[in-house]
Amino acid sequence: MTDADAEAAADERDGGDFDDVLEAARGLLASGPLCDHCLGRPFAERSFGLGNHERGHGLRVAVALEDDADYEPGAAGDCWVCEGVFERVDEFAERAADAVADYEYATYQVGTRVPPLAEENDRLLREDAGMDPDAGEPLRKELNREVGKRVGQVTGTAVDFDRPHVQFLLDVDADAVEATVNSAHVYGRYRKLERDIPQTEWPCSDCRGSGRQGREPCDTCDGSGYLYPESVQQLTAPVVEDVMEGVDSTFHGAGREDVDALMLGTGRPFVIEVDEPRRREINVRRLESDINAFADGKVEVEGLRLCSHEMVARVKELDATKRYRAAVEFGADVSEDDLAAAVAELDGATIEQYTPNRVDHRRASMTRTRVAREVTGELEDPRHATVDVHGDGGLYIKELISGDEGRTEPSLAGLLGVDAVVTELDVLAVEGEDEAFEQPEFFLEDGRGDGDDADDDGTEHDEA
Repeated sequence: MTDADAEAAADERDGGDFDDVLEAARGLLASGPLCDHCLGRPFAERSFGLGNHERGHGLRVAVALEDDADYEPGAAGDCWVCEGVFERVDEFAERAADAVADYEYATYQVGTRVPPLAEENDRLLREDAGMDPDAGEPLRKELNREVGKRVGQVTGTAVDFDRPHVQFLLDVDADAVEATVNSAHVYGRYRKLERDIPQTEWPCSDCRGSGRQGREPCDTCDGSGYLYPESVQQLTAPVVEDVMEGVDSTFHGAGREDVDALMLGTGRPFVIEVDEPRRREINVRRLESDINAFADGKVEVEGLRLCSHEMVARVKELDATKRYRAAVEFGADVSEDDLAAAVAELDGATIEQYTPNRVDHRRASMTRTRVAREVTGELEDPRHATVDVHGDGGLYIKELISGDEGRTEPSLAGLLGVDAVVTELDVLAVEGEDEAFEQPEFFLEDGRGDGDDADDDGTEHDEA
């Protein structure tokens, strides 16, 4: 780099065309009364380790010394750029803390919405002094940081630019402090021990969940609003929501078994997301016991852990394999040799399944290809057998057995040349295809649930 290049780079870093920082400071001071924050902010990229107010104070002293002029302190409350907003930093921090005084949280983020006039003044300040309009840092960024530091000091919590427990938005123009309490998440595995229980709430389609048809109770759901009175969600999520003192909750499962199937063995991974929790520091072992007592033997959970929001996507999207046990009934007698031959054909086979008749009303019509990784069968009598299947996620087991009128190829019924139906189906395991669901980076070791996404400046909040 030549000397000229170095000089040009220094000028650019300084945010102006001045050879002398003090000359730039004189130009800023000539624009009108300034607080130290606004005087120092155009030089935010110089002398790391200093706050803008320290830079402004230092420049003010240096100019007075060089000009042999009387020192005049910053015009804190009369600053024509920010209109004294930095005088209110402590007030905003206290108001933010008060807004969530009833909530447990360990992390936070602060965003501000400054008046458009102040943002325009911030730009004009530099332009009037002949500086680059984007020199230093914006007013909003400094205000975020200064209020954020005070919030941490007042509450004893830590700033988190990624997934804070709470987010504060300070609207300076409206003189308002808004607080958003982000969700907390609990991971675990559930076993469903009774049939005819769906995973999630199943509102009645005839009354659309209202429980009524006109002035009368709905005949279809007997006025309950649900086709099934209970679900895994209804037997678990309300307990978590109550313990964490949330306002609502959402159940996320790693796939779902049929309503008439049991979920046994290792259980199915799930996450319960609790909205606006007042409590995050919970005893998950006690919560586990509370849920199991509430579910009364219909559902049981294990391995509960507080987890990050990323676990929601993981349980819904991680490639998984499933193990099933099916009780099968044949329409005609089947020999042991015929069953063994048919099962051997299915073992390791690639299965093509056109959308099954039973789910055609709610799934896109298409052909899906899945692998039946391992298939074994044991004949109980000529008309009944037990068939175990380890298959790719998304493999329809009932149709693998029945053939679904030719929609699934190959199938046990098709290979045997007799009708075959699943009379009972149990899911024995749901495991990640290449890795376990339970990876350490998705769990919280500090005993607190995390929140949701937040932008770096904290002025926009995403929904969970």
